[in-house]
Amino acid sequence: MDTPAYTLEFEKPLRELTDQLDGLRQRSVENKLDLDSEIAAIKDKIEATQRSIYTNLTPWQRVQIARHPKRPYALDYVEALCTDFQELHGDRQFNDDQALIGGTAFFKGESVMIIAQQKGRDTKEKIARNFGMPQPEGSRKALRLMKLAEKFGLPVITFIDTPGAYPGIGSEERHVSEAIAVNLREMAMLRVPSISVVVGEGGSGGALGIGVTDRVLIFENSYYSVISPEGCAAILWKDAAAAPQAAAALKLDAPTLAKFGSVNEVIPEPFGGAHHSPEKAAETLGYELQKHLNDLKSLSPEKLLDTRYERFRNMGEYAETAAAPA
Repeated sequence: MDTPAYTLEFEKPLRELTDQLDGLRQRSVENKLDLDSEIAAIKDKIEATQRSIYTNLTPWQRVQIARHPKRPYALDYVEALCTDFQELHGDRQFNDDQALIGGTAFFKGESVMIIAQQKGRDTKEKIARNFGMPQPEGSRKALRLMKLAEKFGLPVITFIDTPGAYPGIGSEERHVSEAIAVNLREMAMLRVPSISVVVGEGGSGGALGIGVTDRVLIFENSYYSVISPEGCAAILWKDAAAAPQAAAALKLDAPTLAKFGSVNEVIPEPFGGAHHSPEKAAETLGYELQKHLNDLKSLSPEKLLDTRYERFRNMGEYAETAAAPA
């Protein structure tokens, strides 16, 4: 497995070994030396280091992988899995939010409605897409497309990848909380199958605004949380540097979310993260999406609503006690 040029802090030992391997190979060719035994030894050490790192990831390390700049974004998966994607623009009220995109497409030959949060690759695109942080018009555009999907009986597939809804002054002036709240209510009542996939970051109401679906899938190294680790650390520890501690306390990593029933399935990633083999990650996602869509299509609209309601009502742990006698 090749290590991408961008190396996370905890991956540095692996990068050093990879550099050593490259150096040995170069010496072998340039000096016509037989270094096969040394190369084999370094390869064995690389494999052992990979296992040690990637099979014992902390929640904070998974957050770092979820934010990796080479990680596939929503449109990468749409391009790999769908055909004839036709983007639909605007919320018909204020603007066309580029942080949230959507439109019709064919998935495995079936018409679907795609709704996705999209980050940017270079500086210009990051600014244009507001770093993947939807504003109120983004949530309202998503709702418009969901209602359009319901009208024509199209399954809805949403891709979640955002640090959170944009908290700026303009966003508050245009009632970002209300826009998200309306989406929660309306998604709960959609009469068509719906699936959401957390492909990277799943931050707060920005994620939940397109996440009230029949099935919630999450990639192995993605996270889903009520707040970012840095935000939580700044509030509880008064120091954003406590983000690793906050990440552990938030229980935001995919395996823990599955254990608590917050997500329906964890999608395995290529060793080291989806950015190491985007094609393999897309192939695995395509299989899981088709499996869950086939399950949901067999249910009547009434059964979809009942099952969705029960899923969210039973989420979390709570206890009931009888009221004390008057």
